[in-house]
Order: sequence, then C-alpha cells, then structure tokens
Amino acid sequence: MRGDAGRIVAAGLTKTFGAVKAVDDLSFTVEPGSVTGFLGPNGAGKTTTLRMLLGLVTPDAGTATIGGSSYAALPAPNDEVGAVLETSSFHPARSGRNHLRVYCTVNGYPSRRADQVLELVGLAEAGRRPVAGYSLGMRQRLGLAAALLGDPAVLVLDEPANGLDPEGIAWLRRLLRELAGQGRTVLVSSHLLSELQQLVDHVVIINQGRLVRQGTLAELSGWHTVVSVRTPQADRLLDALTRATAGRAGVEIERTGPDRLRVTGMQAAEVGHLAFAERVELHQLTAERSDLEQVFFALTVQAGHDQEPAPMEEVV
Repeated sequence: MRGDAGRIVAAGLTKTFGAVKAVDDLSFTVEPGSVTGFLGPNGAGKTTTLRMLLGLVTPDAGTATIGGSSYAALPAPNDEVGAVLETSSFHPARSGRNHLRVYCTVNGYPSRRADQVLELVGLAEAGRRPVAGYSLGMRQRLGLAAALLGDPAVLVLDEPANGLDPEGIAWLRRLLRELAGQGRTVLVSSHLLSELQQLVDHVVIINQGRLVRQGTLAELSGWHTVVSVRTPQADRLLDALTRATAGRAGVEIERTGPDRLRVTGMQAAEVGHLAFAERVELHQLTAERSDLEQVFFALTVQAGHDQEPAPMEEVV
C-alpha cells in the first residue's frame, strides 16, 4: 500500500461520552509522503480521534478511513498501519527482542524482522534485556519498533517523543522524515511544539473536538504574521489601523513605544498600504513569521472564544 492508498481521511467524525462531546463533526485529510502534526490543547479530542481512526472507538457519526477503507476492513492491518498510542503494554520479564518475536509469530513475519527493527530504532544492544529495565525513552523506541514490524505505509504515533532525551528526539526526527520521504503517511500527535516545527510538513489543529485549522507549516506561519512598525505619526497610524480592523478577528494592535506599533494578524503589505493611504510616514516596516507555538496558541485561544465553553469533565 503506497501512494494515494495511504491517505487518511476523517469525515464528519463525532463522538460523545455521556454529556461530553469529545469530537464534533471533525474532518481532515493526511496525505502520503508527508509528516503531519496533529495538535490541540489537553482535552481537545486528539486521542479519541486516533482511537476512532484505529477502530478502537466507534464514532457516533462520520467515518475514518485509511486508503479508502476503515481500519477494521483492512485485509492485513498490521502490514498496512503501524500505530503507537501507549508504551505500557510490554511484559516486564520478557526481553524486547522476544516481545517483538511474539508479534512476528502472530503476524507471520520472519523472526529476523525483530532484529531488523531493533537495529532501526537503536535498540540492537538492549534487545536481549528484560523490558522491566527499560527507560521510558527505550519503551518508546520498542513501541515504534513493534509498529514498524510489518513495514507499514501508514504510521500513527501519539506522543512518540515522550521520554526521549534531546539526542533521541533528533534521532526520531530523522527517522520519521526518512520514512515520509519513502512515500509513507506519518501522523504524529504531540505537545512538543518546538520539536514538531522541525519535523512536520503539515499541521491539523483541533480544539474542543472541532477542526480549527489545517494547512502546511508555511501557510499557518504566514497566517499569524507579526508586523513591527516605526513611525513619527504613531497615534495617527494606530487610529487608522483600529478603524480599518474593527470587528476583524485575530488582529491585535499594540503600542510598544512612542514611535512603535506591533500588529498581529495583518500582512506587512496591508499595513504599508494603509499608512500610504493615510499619508503616514514610515521609518520601519518589518514582518516576522510566527513559530508554530505562537500560531497554535493564537488559533486555539481564538477558537475557544468563538465556541461554547467545554464541560468541566476531562475529554481525551
């Protein structure tokens, strides 16, 4: 399964637990050959969405497909999809190598595949040791090794960098980029935004179970441009900007000095054109693209203001 067959499509996914709507009419697409970050605040519905994608939770409405089929309908799901949602399901007395060889036996893979994936994830030397002695980072690597046993075209990973040291995070970044470069689909849910910025091509951001924004990293960074302005007519420009953006969501204008303004949510060309129309003299006009963390917080805060407050119960 390669190419378009590896596309992940969520269409109108909805899931309610009692009085809590965990996922609300959620739709997005994850393309092959890329690493997509799946982001949202705690309780946004990320884990529930991933579980619906993998057939572990039944949606109340909507569909989640991989290559056009539900996970349950895939003829050999472990050959096509590798998933890591948790790292605790290891027998503590069994070695990492034997843990993987059990999976090989169940799925009909040659036993040598266990050694191959242990080498791939950097556990070749530790593979014969009991899992009880593994650190959290080593367990993460072992979970990823298990997901890679079937050489799948699709990887679904929930917090894969949890417990990894800086060197391990850099290793994971290289590995996932390499796998995506082979045409695989990689979907990564993580709260490590600074690391995701160096890893992902695309981002899907949700809040309160709803889609907030989907796009390339460049598109999202461009959306949340910050413009610094220096002008001897700061009061006049501030007044003009305030009037021009009245009622426009996502725009903030801040006076940062006697002759300086900071404008968030507008392009530099817009600010420059308005200054020209108002005959305001500019001494400096500088645009800075926001990093992923700034974009994430701006979008989720805005979405939270636009939506009804979520119930107090925790939503996964």
